[in-house]
Amino acid sequence: MQYGICPLSIVPLRETTSNNSEMVSQVLYGEHFKILEERAQWSRIRVAFDNFEAWISNKQLLKIPEETYFQLDQTTPKYSADLFDFVTDHNGHLITIPIGASLNATGLLNHHFEGHSVTGEKPKMEIVKTALLYLNSPYAWGGKSPLGIDCSGLTQMVYKLNGYQLNRNSADQAKQGEPLSFIEESEAGDLAFFDDKEGIIDHVGIMMNDNYIIHVDGKVRIDRIDHSGIFNAELKRHTHQLRVIKKII
Repeated sequence: MQYGICPLSIVPLRETTSNNSEMVSQVLYGEHFKILEERAQWSRIRVAFDNFEAWISNKQLLKIPEETYFQLDQTTPKYSADLFDFVTDHNGHLITIPIGASLNATGLLNHHFEGHSVTGEKPKMEIVKTALLYLNSPYAWGGKSPLGIDCSGLTQMVYKLNGYQLNRNSADQAKQGEPLSFIEESEAGDLAFFDDKEGIIDHVGIMMNDNYIIHVDGKVRIDRIDHSGIFNAELKRHTHQLRVIKKII
């Protein structure tokens, strides 16, 4: 088994071994992973944080020793806290990093960071505050940064910054936590899941106070939510059908 880390700001993870392949997720600066399969130009990896598997270009990873991987695994995570910041490499050049970048390996990478960071578990009340940092970020399938993010990327990153682990996709996130019987039982920070006409969960958002929800639909936005689902006031109709609300924290 080989191991790697992301030394760049935001790197795409692909469905197959091609730059034209669908981007299914991303790894941010400092994220570490196992290398499951290595080919001439691509490697299939399993991200340590959420066990997500996909292909990454060999030009965009840095191999690390096994002991370093497990050392990072056992270290309390520390993440960059500003929407965008930077680290300085050994030549004094800047590398831009997004909010949620992992900072535990800056010494290993011979990089220097002087910005704001967060670590440890935060109170549930902080979930919505963190989500609001992403407001108006554009939708991008597989995205995990303010430059482009999808619905489950938003929930995963917001929970990650507050010290909690979520799976990568909405259907897998829906398997976590405890279900609530009624929308009135929900609290700000709970997760609401929505399904398609076939009953497959394909959307997730973060509950706010007073029957509002922050989620990704074209962009990160705030809409009303009721027993039927999400109501878009601009379109004057429901856009997502509510399936279940889960209490994660």
